[in-house]
Formats: sequence, C-alpha cells, structure tokens
Amino acid sequence: MVDIPGTYSIMSNSEEEEIARDYICFGNPDTTVIIVDATCLERNLNLVYQIMEITPNIVVCVNLLDEAKKKGIRIDFKKLEEKLGVPVVGTIARKKKTLKNLMQKVEEVATSKITPKPNNILYIPAIEDGIKEISSKIEPILPEENQYLTRWISLKLMDREETILTSIQEKLGITLLNEEEIQNKLIQTEEMLKKQEITKENIRDVIVSSIVFEAESVVKEVVTYETEAYQERDRKIDKIVTSKTWGIPIMIIFLGIILWITIVGANYPSELLSNFFGWLGEKLIWLFSYIGAPAWLKGLLIEGIYQTVTWIISVMLPPMAIFFPMFTLLEDLGYLPRIAFNLDKYFKKACSSRKTSINYVYGAWL
Repeated sequence: MVDIPGTYSIMSNSEEEEIARDYICFGNPDTTVIIVDATCLERNLNLVYQIMEITPNIVVCVNLLDEAKKKGIRIDFKKLEEKLGVPVVGTIARKKKTLKNLMQKVEEVATSKITPKPNNILYIPAIEDGIKEISSKIEPILPEENQYLTRWISLKLMDREETILTSIQEKLGITLLNEEEIQNKLIQTEEMLKKQEITKENIRDVIVSSIVFEAESVVKEVVTYETEAYQERDRKIDKIVTSKTWGIPIMIIFLGIILWITIVGANYPSELLSNFFGWLGEKLIWLFSYIGAPAWLKGLLIEGIYQTVTWIISVMLPPMAIFFPMFTLLEDLGYLPRIAFNLDKYFKKACSSRKTSINYVYGAWL
C-alpha cells in the first residue's frame, strides 16, 4: 500500500499533484483508492474524473458519512456507481466494518474479480475529434501495459502540459513531440480547435469546465438534502471567523488559549511525573546498593539512562498529551482550514503558501 500526497486535482499545479499523478500513471498500482468527502461530493468528483482517464482500476471511497448524516445529506451509492462505472464504497473511518467493506472491494478489483469500466468525460466534439486523431498515432508507440493512457496523453498533448510530457519521456522513454506524424496531427487539431475559438491558452479551461459540469450533473442525481440550507450554520460561522475584521483576532485568541492551557496545564502532570520518577529512582539506587552493584553500573543505568529518559518524559509528555488532542479537536471542528484561509494573504507576501501555515503553527509550539 502506498499513501500518495492528498490533492484535489492532478492538473500539475503543484509538486504534490505531480507526485500523485506520476505514481498513478507509471507506478502500476493494482488499485487506486480515491477518498472523497461525503459532505462536498461535487468538488471531489473532479479528481475522480481526472483519475478515471488515467486508470480504470479505481475504488471510490465516500468517507465522512457520519458528518453527511448530521447535515442531512443522503447519497445513492448504487446510482453513483452506475454513473461513474467504478466501485463506490461508503465509509466512516472510525467504524471497522465499513473499512472491511472497502478493503474487500479493493481486493476484488486488484484480483480482477471486478473489472471497472469508467464512464469517462465526453468533451465537446472538436476536442473529442482531436483526441481520436492523435490517439491513432500514439497507440502504436505506447507499451502494452500503458495503452489505457492513450486518450489521456492525447488530451495532454493538446493541452501542451510540459510537466506531463517530461514525465512521459522520463518514465516511458518516449519523446512524443519528436514524432513527425504526431506533430502533424497536433497542428491539424489546433487549427480545427481555433475554428471553435479554442486556443492553447483556454483549452484547459474548456476541459476543466466539462469535468465540473459533469460532476454537478451527477451530484444532482445521486445526492439529496433534507434541507437546502444545511450549510447555513457553517456560512454564518465563516462570516465571523474568516472576516477581515475579526478573523485574525479570533485566531490569535484561540491559539493563545491553547498555548496557555498547554504550558500552564502541563505543569501539574509534569510535577507529578517528576516526583514519581524521583521516588522510583531513590528505590532503584537503594536496590543497586543492596545488591552491591559497582558504581560505574549504577552511574550508567540510574544517573545516565534512567534519569535522562524520565526527565524527557516528565517534561515533554504532558504538553504533547494536551496540545495534540486540542489541535485535533480544532481540526474536527473545521477551524484549521479557516486558520489557513486567514493566513493565506500574509504567507503569499512571504512567498510561501497557506498549505504550510498549520505546520508553522505546530512548529511554534514544538
């Protein structure tokens, strides 16, 4: 099992997306499990459709069903499976039974007991015609085990996505743009697309729009809501905790409270542990004296190993035992993404990304 970086897309906009894309394309996984959020299925289906163009061996895991139930969201898994053409399993990560169902489905796909047949996106006729033309020249060149990539590579050639073309050259040893027939087909396709006002600059927008519209269409058919205003409470909270006026002050207060509780609250268990280990150390010293152990052995085991290890435990364990559960609670409440949102502007000014903001917050404590 390989855990690749989490991502919402594989359009090569960041390093983690490239790593995920390259492994799915060229790592020959037996099964690719795509974990999507039941509370925002539409956004996650964009990734599902992108990966379905790369590999048919997919299992879609719809997680957080408990959160979806709280919000009155219901998903018709059978219908979703029909729409996608790949196995779909609902899970609640804390319940082993749902995870067993997921792993059973993964095994069935990996051992070919189930053969997924993804219902790939159909783009506008001009793009589909271009894919057919280019695919006819790419298919004879690709190795047999990579034949499924023909359609996807054709699409990326039309998009002229350099990072993907570089990866194809490195992983498969094929320089597609050096093939004269492929170049001719690309030129013909570009001329054909220009007539539809589709250029190198906007073709990706057209492709992404097709995926988004398809995801919206599927969600309308498979997802029902007990109340259309199920997100109203979250939006009200967002207006406060991510507002320009109150967002940063609230964030500082929250983080300040956690820091204070961590430092002050840790003093009590630290003192208890220190007293306990001190008492136990005295007993060990008496025991070593009683059995007549040499001074060097007592110094090595008691004054060296024992006192060092127990000191680290007394000092480090209590704040960690307080800090991490509290941060986990903030994550479960959905506040950490809001912190990242609040810090985005400032991290961009520092030539960084909001993706690293939470790591900096962790680092400040540790």
